[in-house]
Amino acid sequence: MENNSSPATGLQPIRCRAAVCRKPGEPLVIEEIIVAPPMPREVRIRIICTSLCHSDLTFWKLKDPPGIFPRILGHEAIGVVESVGKDVHEVKEGDTVIPTFMADCGECKDCLSNKSNLCTKFPFSVSPGTPRYGTSRFTDLNGEVIHHLLFVSSFTEYTVVDIVNVTKVDPAIPPNRACLLSCGVTTGVGATWRTANVEKGSTVAIFGLGSIGLAVAEGARICGASRIIGIDVNPEKFETAKKFGVTEFVNSRTLGDKLSQAVIEMTDGGADYCFECVGMAFLVEEAFKCCRQGWGKTIVLGVDKPGAVLNFRSYDVLHRGKTVMGSLFGGASPKSDIPTLLKWYTDKKLELDKFVTHEVGFEDINEAFNLLIEGKSLRCVIWMNK
Repeated sequence: MENNSSPATGLQPIRCRAAVCRKPGEPLVIEEIIVAPPMPREVRIRIICTSLCHSDLTFWKLKDPPGIFPRILGHEAIGVVESVGKDVHEVKEGDTVIPTFMADCGECKDCLSNKSNLCTKFPFSVSPGTPRYGTSRFTDLNGEVIHHLLFVSSFTEYTVVDIVNVTKVDPAIPPNRACLLSCGVTTGVGATWRTANVEKGSTVAIFGLGSIGLAVAEGARICGASRIIGIDVNPEKFETAKKFGVTEFVNSRTLGDKLSQAVIEMTDGGADYCFECVGMAFLVEEAFKCCRQGWGKTIVLGVDKPGAVLNFRSYDVLHRGKTVMGSLFGGASPKSDIPTLLKWYTDKKLELDKFVTHEVGFEDINEAFNLLIEGKSLRCVIWMNK
């Protein structure tokens, strides 16, 4: 058992409810846990609401490492600072904050540059502990350690997050909208705005019309793309996709290996920007074929299985002048870009409402999983106390 007391600050452990994932693929168990006080440069947050992201499903199912149990899932959330550890000066008790899996330390070469959002000091990882100490702040009532997820773990009334993973936000913004910027919407919109820098009048092709793909469409719409082509195996997604700015739909299932040929023909030489939002190597390669020679960019957002390899012909890279780019968290720097996106929301430029298809209370969290598994929801917001 880890030492849960914090003599430096005099803060006490908190006993609260959490939805604990005890076995892979099994319903989460709502139980009482102990949340330790924050260590130096950490904050303890009372979660207001959280939303379910597809990555949570991925970790929920994982039987082998980096799957680990028991664990508190959840990484898209908003909350209020309950207490701060030693040497925290960026936020104070009572501040409204959004936790993110991406760190923004504000000190390293990357965080000081506007070219990158990949913090060198606290690099992204799927470690089961906190980023600074590698340990857990959660134990069950028997003293057994419960592991963290992606430095956030929001399926609990209280969590502890490092200050580098916390962004202070305007408390006036509805929490059931602001929480979406903790991961999914920022990833999709950021990919068009920060990574690709989509220009007005350009043609965009999106591979996969799940919530990330639709966030890409929303970003492309905001950037002023003239054509936004949605590519998916499910034609029923097109009606929903239209609300996010998708102008045309291509059914990849019926086209099979003629997909790239069809996209090249309908765009007169290829799309200016292709976004892969599924996480399959062959789709990245297909997207690369579909982007225009000379200036076409293929942006990879989908998370593929570990060890997946991309295959491109050297000839195509040299002679076609195309670019392939990765976009983690949409290339967005949390502490500067999340407040910008929230301003876009209040200015009615970014439409967050249409992403939320369901809202449930914390005791119904397993229903949120069912809705996502059945393909019935984009984002289901889970309220802690409502």
